[in-house]
Amino acid sequence: MPVPTETEQSAETTVQPQGSHHWVMTLDLPGRLAVTGSSTFTPPRGWTRYDAYTAIRNEMTRSNPDLARANVTFFALEPNQL
Repeated sequence: MPVPTETEQSAETTVQPQGSHHWVMTLDLPGRLAVTGSSTFTPPRGWTRYDAYTAIRNEMTRSNPDLARANVTFFALEPNQL
């Protein structure tokens, strides 16, 4: 049986990747607004936890610039595996 090349895809490999990490972040403007977001994220090679934290926070504040001054009351970043 021939070995598949990198350009060939099976039905299993066409599924969108889930991301290598799952994150949850809560931003809070006391007395005004609190927002919790979660998703998956695959950081580029060589990134640190701080790099991921900064990128995730920036993404969360992009749609609501007021959150740029918010307190981070919760942040979790874990490998996305069971």
